[in-house]
Amino acid sequence: MSIELARLDATQFRSLIAEREREGFTAPTLDDAGARRLAAVFGRPIGVHDAVRGIVADVRTRGDVAVREWTQRIDGVDVAEAHADCAAMARAWDALEQPVRNALVAAANRIREFHLPQMETADRGFGSAWLRPVPLGRVGCYVPGGRAAYPSTVLMSVIPAQVAGVERIVVASPPGIDGGVHPLVAATAHLLGVTEVIAIGGAQAIAAMAHGTESIDRVDKIVGPGNAFVTLAKHEVFGSVGIDQLAGPSEILVIASAGANPGLIAADLVSQLEHDPLAWAICVTDDAGLAGAVATDFATAANDAARSEVIGIAAGRHAAVVVCESLRDGITLAAGFAPEHLSLQGEASEALRDEVRNAGAVFVGSLSPVSIGDYVAGPNHTLPTQGAARYRGPLAVMDFLRWPSFVQLTDADFDTVAPVAIALAQAEGLQAHETALRARTRMREPA
Repeated sequence: MSIELARLDATQFRSLIAEREREGFTAPTLDDAGARRLAAVFGRPIGVHDAVRGIVADVRTRGDVAVREWTQRIDGVDVAEAHADCAAMARAWDALEQPVRNALVAAANRIREFHLPQMETADRGFGSAWLRPVPLGRVGCYVPGGRAAYPSTVLMSVIPAQVAGVERIVVASPPGIDGGVHPLVAATAHLLGVTEVIAIGGAQAIAAMAHGTESIDRVDKIVGPGNAFVTLAKHEVFGSVGIDQLAGPSEILVIASAGANPGLIAADLVSQLEHDPLAWAICVTDDAGLAGAVATDFATAANDAARSEVIGIAAGRHAAVVVCESLRDGITLAAGFAPEHLSLQGEASEALRDEVRNAGAVFVGSLSPVSIGDYVAGPNHTLPTQGAARYRGPLAVMDFLRWPSFVQLTDADFDTVAPVAIALAQAEGLQAHETALRARTRMREPA
């Protein structure tokens, strides 16, 4: 069956946006094969939510033993020693082909250069009250892996934490059949100077980092993308530990104007749909002719793609070309959708760059594809999804800082603000607050 874009008008697309808003955060689900495998692991039919809760609770109670058992049951690997040896990580780096090493170094340098100006060192406030930026003490960076490898995720999660001054960073990634993390993950961690890498994946990895085990110290915050088990486990442990966000399926929305290259737009749409069967790919344009050309090129590219099965499922759910009356209408539609990735292509569309709102990352022009942002553009590729771009942006150095407040009042400061505080304590009916304040005013009264 041919893979095609749905054809929508602005009203129909607004209805889709409203439907997504009503649904709220879409928790990850398993396909039929995943559900059967999960039932085999647990010995009974079980939902992924309940499975994650059980794994997290077990790791919290039994520690390393539970981590090892769940890793063997789910990943089919018995990992007796989860911590990677630093010498082995160095060998993994040395074994990389020189072009790959060069690419990792170049990407790391550019990503670090982009994140360095984000570092805060100055107190914020005034003489007697201020906020102070303090790096988190220990952070866990989750990197999907196992048979696949995502060195870019190592770069994007570790580098901003290092720039922030985080004292201890641990990278967790699923084990391969040899019981260790993927060599590319190990090599990239070595490049960045990370000395603590653990071959643990899924919900058991999140639980171990959140609650600690005999061999793994608990962290202050967990960042990084992952599958349904990882995302739901992050939701489960939030509160015991900080998290960056709950990552949903990938999203791209392209606003295109006359003169944009339909083949490039189609390629960008397809590139995001290959991530996930629930991914979104939308092209909004005020040019009906361009809409038709994008649809034609998309069908060709999608059907020829290596991951056409995944792309076809995603396209059948969340892929469309939308014709609107004007580009500014397109900007409004994009703001309502709040996409993870927003691409502006075509001269007239690109001119509206500074009018964009509610996008996790904005890519302007045909030479700024979303896929280059995944690796080396500079900004972080860990981005808000499912409308979360309304209230946050990419993972950044600021995510690894906390801002405790300090108050040190002088005599004059206290004399100025104490009457205000007393009046408000009285208004709120908090008598003990008022008493604590008046005890100090009496202490300062002349004898």
